[in-house]
Amino acid sequence: MRDLSDTLRSTFRRVLRLENRRAAPRPGNLERISAFKSKILGNAREVTIYLPPGYEDRPEQRYPVLYMHDGQNLFEPHRAFIPGQHWQVREAADAAIAERTAEPIIIVGVDNSGAARIDEYTPTRDEERGGGGRAGDHARMLIEELKPVIDGAFRTRPEPSHTALAGSSLGGLATLHVVLNHPDVFGRAALISPSVWWDSRVILREVESFKSAERPRLWLDMGGREGVDALAGAHALRDKLRERGWGEESFHYHEDPRGDHSERAWARRTRMVLEFLFPFAEL
Repeated sequence: MRDLSDTLRSTFRRVLRLENRRAAPRPGNLERISAFKSKILGNAREVTIYLPPGYEDRPEQRYPVLYMHDGQNLFEPHRAFIPGQHWQVREAADAAIAERTAEPIIIVGVDNSGAARIDEYTPTRDEERGGGGRAGDHARMLIEELKPVIDGAFRTRPEPSHTALAGSSLGGLATLHVVLNHPDVFGRAALISPSVWWDSRVILREVESFKSAERPRLWLDMGGREGVDALAGAHALRDKLRERGWGEESFHYHEDPRGDHSERAWARRTRMVLEFLFPFAEL
């Protein structure tokens, strides 16, 4: 006959395993468009769509949408720029949704186009670097080609107040350019370690000339280990946004003292970004 203490230990382990299973957040699902073709840009790319937990169970519910640049780096470690170092967006979204710190959202990861990335993610041609200037066409691809497909295939909330854009580095630069020029489409955005330095900080002039009465909800961040110039650029952008009317209700600046310019650093901030863009609200 088993000793009573052994029986109690066995029972405790079973209960602990059950509690651990209950504590694990229910995962969302990933779907793909393997070769999304753009006539505007003349190329194709993979698009990965995260559907939040419960999407299939609630056919009446519609969801806000977050579009994200550099989709290769977001969901799967083997596809990341540095294999094994991805943003863990799926895990961050699952946890934030399960704990009700962020709304259930659809997340659309849009791959970059490899060699054309610099051109597509920059608003002007930088003569010193001999390239750039197709961010306007990139915006048209997102708005005229991709967004209608996503809105048609999934239960989205297509209004600008429920549509966000995010990116890091040059993707952060592209994000701000797109949002400043199309606030009627994207009402929220995250600028993660943005490349403010491009073309003598041309993005600051774009902020200065922004005319819309509406202020898209903006997250801006930078890592403390990204260099003096990167921090100075982020501070200049922060100050310019505040000067142009982005107040506490529509803007948040975050500085990560340990953050460098890497997917690993951005992964640490992913959940905070989701919670800022689409905070959970009780109905």
